[in-house]
Amino acid sequence: MCEDFETLDPGDWGEYGRVMHQAVDRAIAATAGLRDRPVWRPMTDQVRARLRQPLPQGPTPLAQVVDETWETVLAYPMGNTHPRFWMWYMGASDMTGALADFLAAVDGSNLGGGNHAAVLVERQVIDWLKQVMGFPETASGTLTSGGSVANLIGLAVARNHLAGADIRQDGVAALPQPLRIYASDQVHGCHQKAVELLGLGNNALRRIPSGEDCRIDLAALRRAIAEDRAAGFRPICVIGNAGTVNTGAVDDLATLAAICRDERLWFHVDGCIGALTRLSPRHAGLLEGIERADSVALDPHKSLHAPFDVGCVLVRDESLHLSSFALHADYLDPMERGIAAGGWLFDYGLQTSRGFRALKVWMMLKEHGAERFGRIIGRNIAQAQRMAARIDAEPRLTRLAPVTLDIVCFRYDPGDMDADALVALNTEIMMRLQEDGIAAFSDTVVHGEHGLRAAICNHRTTDTDLSDAVRALVATGDRLVGLREVQAAG
Repeated sequence: MCEDFETLDPGDWGEYGRVMHQAVDRAIAATAGLRDRPVWRPMTDQVRARLRQPLPQGPTPLAQVVDETWETVLAYPMGNTHPRFWMWYMGASDMTGALADFLAAVDGSNLGGGNHAAVLVERQVIDWLKQVMGFPETASGTLTSGGSVANLIGLAVARNHLAGADIRQDGVAALPQPLRIYASDQVHGCHQKAVELLGLGNNALRRIPSGEDCRIDLAALRRAIAEDRAAGFRPICVIGNAGTVNTGAVDDLATLAAICRDERLWFHVDGCIGALTRLSPRHAGLLEGIERADSVALDPHKSLHAPFDVGCVLVRDESLHLSSFALHADYLDPMERGIAAGGWLFDYGLQTSRGFRALKVWMMLKEHGAERFGRIIGRNIAQAQRMAARIDAEPRLTRLAPVTLDIVCFRYDPGDMDADALVALNTEIMMRLQEDGIAAFSDTVVHGEHGLRAAICNHRTTDTDLSDAVRALVATGDRLVGLREVQAAG
């Protein structure tokens, strides 16, 4: 071996192992002590400055790099692993999933495909998720970075199948008619990005009004489809919400499936919030009809609490899925034997190269079992219902939407305040709870009414966490109103 040979492997594996074991011990201790830490804390100016350093040209000992990581990065997390984080709908992570990400990185496999174990793990995870959704064994699927890409893939298959032209060959310029896709006005913003990326434009996504229950108005949907056909548009797809991001509302999926069958439209379900509720026997009936969808997007990094990132899209007709994405180049010729004999997973999505996301889902489902996840999902929904009851009983809190899954929308309202003042007051309450490290709520607007939002997708949350947070929220609001009154009197 040449004397100037360099590698990225450590020169001393024993010392490297000592540093690694110390880092793992520290991570376990930090996770075990989450409840004793603030949900979130602002970064200091000094930390921000340390994260604006110039490009390092020479080496730094790993032990020093790990220490700096703890001091400047891991000491200031987003907070979603904390039991009182309900700000956005995201999972609370899991140590086994973190271990799996490490092992997947050590394995180093590229999940574009090939004849190796990681491919079979992904195929098994897809099969398990098909089973959860009630999809046939012949359906296909792929793991993605999250729901945005999963929804994009589902809508791409719908577009290519029903466009009336060979989109892959000739592009959207060959469309004989402008296309239309339908969803409620509560649909996630990723769908607008999807229709834009698919070359259809935002106007192709027709938002159908939702009712007081935040579910799509079925009569308005039928009228919109008829109006568009009469006007020369080509309806191709209806998106059903299996849990809206704003309130957790679940559209009438069974009726949407019937409408799509009658109108010969693709039925896509955005299940990134609630599809995995099917794991909870008490609540699976809320999703009746999802098993009839042509495609479903879901997110294991939400209700399964897999570390970011891992999403999934399932497609009922594998041939349509493949016809939208399969592409074989000379340098990726499949073989009958050897490493290239396992088939190409990239034929089902956008990425030729991607990480071994499947391992964390596989290991977590192996360790915990589907029934435990179902119980936790059911508990979060029950907690949301109990929180809603607490809000309804509190004179200064007003609920803004029905509670279907594990999302509660409400606001602090002492009375005799105009709309702008209420927005400012609730925003300040939210900010103070975050900055004090007590709890993380977000804010939103439901049918024109601004308020706060608790997304209780958290396997560490207890009823005590929720009751303490609501008590702190009311107390903070009362202090702010009292201060305002004192200032006004002064």
